[in-house]
Amino acid sequence: MKDVSLSEDDSNLLVIIIDTNPFAWEDSSNAQVPLTLDNALSQVLVFINAHLALKYNNKVVVIASHVGQSKILYPLADNEEATTSNNGNRRNANMYPHFQIVTDQIVSNLQKLLSSTDASFLNKDMGASPTITGALSMALCYINRVTKLDDEGHIKPRILVLSVSPDSAYQYIPLMNCIFSAQKASIPLDVCKIFGEETAFLQQASNITGGVYVKMENRQALLEYLMMAFLPDRYSRNYLNLPSQDQVDFRAACFCHKKIVDIGFVCSFSANGLLCAPLARPNLRLDQWHHLPPLQIHQVN
Repeated sequence: MKDVSLSEDDSNLLVIIIDTNPFAWEDSSNAQVPLTLDNALSQVLVFINAHLALKYNNKVVVIASHVGQSKILYPLADNEEATTSNNGNRRNANMYPHFQIVTDQIVSNLQKLLSSTDASFLNKDMGASPTITGALSMALCYINRVTKLDDEGHIKPRILVLSVSPDSAYQYIPLMNCIFSAQKASIPLDVCKIFGEETAFLQQASNITGGVYVKMENRQALLEYLMMAFLPDRYSRNYLNLPSQDQVDFRAACFCHKKIVDIGFVCSFSANGLLCAPLARPNLRLDQWHHLPPLQIHQVN
């Protein structure tokens, strides 16, 4: 990780990745303590406006991590932004214009994304995990493009993931590539686990990149968690006692069956793969995974 000098005059670029997994949000809306996507989005928009209000040169990017695709909700390309402005809702005279533009674009593009979701992805077995790696890749590419144009190095980026989905072992390798890319570029990766199971991979991401990981205990207090834990910029964090992880789950996913394992086995031939069990046949290399039979576990009495 490269050394980065921080100043209170820096421009803060906040990239927010919203997990829009429809299955997880449907379960949450029917829970004993419900939280709908609409309600959560309203609280996130207040948080975004607070971030923009902290400093005149603060920037924000919002990306939706959806089933089958990831999409930037804000900002739009110039031609798309002009179309949205012409067809947008009536301006609120009591709202700061920039806040209104950001709100309108995020809400409008999220509605388009949800309504245009391909039915082939709406399979709970296949589509339960959104493309978090795709969203992280888009965030890192956007940050890289913006920082390349910043000759003086005053833009300080960070990524905030609002997660509601469980880990997907099939995304382990590309996710770790994103994590180490963020670490190399000194980009903190914050994670707010709104509800659902703990995510070992995102815990690792936050720990490796020096970010903040928070597992919410009350899903209806989303705005309070965002304001208290994730609103301070990177410079201010040096003077604050932010939440820290007491224990981090560093388990990995095997390369053969995509299982999260406690004990793994490394191929002695290539030394670059992790297996969940010893190789069944001698001289079997990792490039022959497709010949491996389904994993079977036998209990011995």
